[in-house]
Amino acid sequence: MSTLNTVPAPDEVGRLYDRLTAMDTEGQGGSLHLGYWDLGALDVPLVEAADRLTDMMAERLRLSPGQRVLDVGCGLGQPAARIAAAEDVHVTGVSISREQVKRATELAEKADFASRLEFQHGDAMRLPFADASFDAVVAIESIFHMPDREQVLAEIARVLKPGGRITLTDFFARGPIPDDQKEAVERCLRDFIMTLADVDDYLPMLRRAGLRVVELWDISEHSVGPTFAQMASVDNHQLDPVFDAEEKKFTPADLVDVDEFGSLLLTAQKPG
Repeated sequence: MSTLNTVPAPDEVGRLYDRLTAMDTEGQGGSLHLGYWDLGALDVPLVEAADRLTDMMAERLRLSPGQRVLDVGCGLGQPAARIAAAEDVHVTGVSISREQVKRATELAEKADFASRLEFQHGDAMRLPFADASFDAVVAIESIFHMPDREQVLAEIARVLKPGGRITLTDFFARGPIPDDQKEAVERCLRDFIMTLADVDDYLPMLRRAGLRVVELWDISEHSVGPTFAQMASVDNHQLDPVFDAEEKKFTPADLVDVDEFGSLLLTAQKPG
């Protein structure tokens, strides 16, 4: 199911994001995911492009006021807060990182709509929610941290109400990684404890999980390259304490020109 990498361990992923959260010393939060750009407007700042991707995903959920949304891999809660504010819905975020949950909760308490936000620690492989608890689910760049994508999709299907939608983004191999770029890709996957999906696996996985595909879209050209290009233009030495100093570390510049490192946007629905 994955390439060039080993199966992530949830506890290890949790510790990674605990460390990354600790680096946010000013407590500002923010989105930790890629952006989305129109190809003629690549100068839009990453923070705006990241919000745009969140908005695009929320639109695909077709939400109505008062509904309940689950954010799987919620980070510091900025996407959840953005969705709750824009759509007048209640969003529950879940993360394997206890520090992320703590920080997201602190930030949410400052929002005018804090009653519509909550965050809790949990493993997406065994979601701590009852069947049919949510009207919709969003998972922004989190499923590639999971040991088994199909089990996560089955858990999402279990907690979704009939007719509910899931939208997610995932990294995948658009083609064979060239030999001279494998080291850079492997470094990224190692440092961020991820796997690359095989896009051909998604349709059968969805069927077995009890979901049906609505949309499967390769957004790589609008997302991956522009994000890494903007990240590469700033100082990334703040990541130095996060990774093993004895190994060469990933830097965003490593992947700017790796066209085979792709991102997909998937929307699926639970029949009903």
